[in-house]
Amino acid sequence: MSRQPSNQQLLFQPTGIPPLGSSVSLALQHLVAMIVGCVTPAIIVANAIGMPQDQRVLLIQSSLVLSAVATLFQVFPIGGKNSRLRFGSGLPVILGVSFAYVPSMEAIAKGSGTVATIAGAMVVGGIVALIVGLGVEKIRKFFPPVITGTVVFTIGLSLYPTAINYMAGGTANTYELVVETKGLTPALVYGSWQNWLVAVITLAAVMVLNNKGKGIAKLASILLGMVFGYIVSAFFGMVSFADVGSSTWFALPEFMPFGIEFDLAACVALSILFAINSIQAIGDFTATTVGGMDRDPTNAELKGGIIAYGVTNTLSAFFGGLPTATYSQNVGIVTTNKVINRTVFALAAGFLLLAGVSPKFAAVLTTIPQCVLGGATITVFSTIAMTGMKLIASQKLDARNTTIVGLSAALGVGISQASASLGQLPEEFIIIFGKSPVVIATIMAILLNLILPKHND
Repeated sequence: MSRQPSNQQLLFQPTGIPPLGSSVSLALQHLVAMIVGCVTPAIIVANAIGMPQDQRVLLIQSSLVLSAVATLFQVFPIGGKNSRLRFGSGLPVILGVSFAYVPSMEAIAKGSGTVATIAGAMVVGGIVALIVGLGVEKIRKFFPPVITGTVVFTIGLSLYPTAINYMAGGTANTYELVVETKGLTPALVYGSWQNWLVAVITLAAVMVLNNKGKGIAKLASILLGMVFGYIVSAFFGMVSFADVGSSTWFALPEFMPFGIEFDLAACVALSILFAINSIQAIGDFTATTVGGMDRDPTNAELKGGIIAYGVTNTLSAFFGGLPTATYSQNVGIVTTNKVINRTVFALAAGFLLLAGVSPKFAAVLTTIPQCVLGGATITVFSTIAMTGMKLIASQKLDARNTTIVGLSAALGVGISQASASLGQLPEEFIIIFGKSPVVIATIMAILLNLILPKHND
């Protein structure tokens, strides 16, 4: 006679109803680990465009809600375990707005001045991800760790200037600090000492918590560091709640709030990233099953997960959200505590959904000074780059692989930093290849991997 697991033991099994208290605390742990990363890309895009306050709130709100929806589809798949039409992985994963798309979205946003072009590119990119999911078994061989690692590493590098600009106050900085003593009114413009001081204090708080903290303090080091930096920035007069009071407590996302426009260059740029992130998702799915379930993912789980990833991103475009992807930090939590019960992840998605349907909450997030965001997110961006390095280092660093990585990153980053060198070429070409280093790095890594001869040991 088999022994039934206790309620507490159900936390380590996919199904069943574990204790509510434990489930809520573990769900909040996942929420805390990802919510800053989920909202920051929306804030960056909004700042790049110079969106009015009501649209900033709506962009953040939509991104949170659609991240919750994407997570729920992954946790509760449609179709049987081995169904060819499976929709969703059925694995304990969390999805949120991805930093991987930020460099390209910034370039698209600055060029078009609207989220509509990003939405159009997401529709096409989601379809590309769907195609990758349908043929994942055949396509996967073209994306070994040396390629995905190069792409992730380049994404991290490309985000560094964004973090530094934010630490300096952001190029769109317009607020002022009023110092009543001696009648001085110094402007907190880009590069002011006040911005740098707050940014460094925020960074120091994050570093201390991440390296010395334990439990929730370590896990939520970025969030807690931002809270500390936010309090410090308030003493400098950087925080204003003027727009928070006018925001409502509850509202659902709107259908096509920013419209949808299809631009060839934008569609190509994001489609390449969607294809790469589809393959990258395989790594997160595999890490989840190996670390939390002591097995490899099935083909049905991989295919269903990537198909859902593509379709939910297309859906997100129609409701004003930004591109989502699996969150590696939440995968790390699963591999550490081995908790895989879907009730925990459903609760995490529920909390994310509640945060998203409150414009008041989204409005509060828009009050975070850019220097605070910069001080906190530079650690995130460095982690992204180092994740790429770990993938690269998992392969033999022979002359062939170092050439693939070094040349791809050099051309990608180099051309994006000197995009004026493409000035004589068509504007569409520059948008695709000259604004974000990720596109060129990806294409070069794939081509070099196919062209360079492999050495036999």
